[in-house]
Amino acid sequence: MDSVRHSAGLGFRGRNPSNKKIGLVLLAGGLVLGAAPVWKARAEPKLGELLTLELREEDPSKPCFPRPAVEDRLGPLHLRSMEPLADGRGWRFQAQALEPGLAVVPALDLGNGQRSPEVRLWVPRTIPFGGPWVGFGGGNDDRLPAIPFPWAWASLLLLPPLAFLAWLLQHWRKGAARRRLQQALHGFQRHWPPVDRDRATLDTVHDLGRDVLAARFGEAARAWGPADLQTHGLSPWDLWAKSLDAARFGRTEPPFPAPEALLAALVAQGKSGREP
Repeated sequence: MDSVRHSAGLGFRGRNPSNKKIGLVLLAGGLVLGAAPVWKARAEPKLGELLTLELREEDPSKPCFPRPAVEDRLGPLHLRSMEPLADGRGWRFQAQALEPGLAVVPALDLGNGQRSPEVRLWVPRTIPFGGPWVGFGGGNDDRLPAIPFPWAWASLLLLPPLAFLAWLLQHWRKGAARRRLQQALHGFQRHWPPVDRDRATLDTVHDLGRDVLAARFGEAARAWGPADLQTHGLSPWDLWAKSLDAARFGRTEPPFPAPEALLAALVAQGKSGREP
């Protein structure tokens, strides 16, 4: 009773054993005729590198299937080339995986009633250091190349600001003497001519005037006497020194020279170009 039900489930009548045998033979023949070709490929292709896949007819009693109808893609794989195998028993594909993850190549219609099996390839994200596709797939597993900071080239960017700072320093040093003279003149002009004729005020004004001469002609000018002042064309400053000496003893002659005359003597000395 069970055998009858089993044979009836297969679509045969259980009363005729010969019909059962014929059905089993046809089923086995269909399995043989429907045997699909075999894919051969690396299990884990590298991201971005060319992958070789072979679709081969393993049954030597069957003719090779025709060229598969594929042009640009094998599923998610980018097809680069396709050529028949050397023995004529299949086809060789050159493809490229440009996306990480699971790449599923669907079954191909071979044009003779057969279909190729489905292929599943795992494309890992991680790329060896220095590879041309490092970081292409994204993700936290990618090992990005350790690019050092180009200190040697970056230091060239410091040349313009350093040159500008050097120019500023040189310009500041060249103007130091002029700034010193202007500062000395400003202090001297605030106290000349002296309002009080006491000894402390006269000594302060004398020191300020000597500061002006030192700023213009050097430290040696602090000790210049009448002869030195006349030699350098500073007659108003000779009169300045004599007026201070007279004021210390309570005399009013010679009078204090005007500040304009003292400044004009310095300016004239600067234009003449005579140095100590």
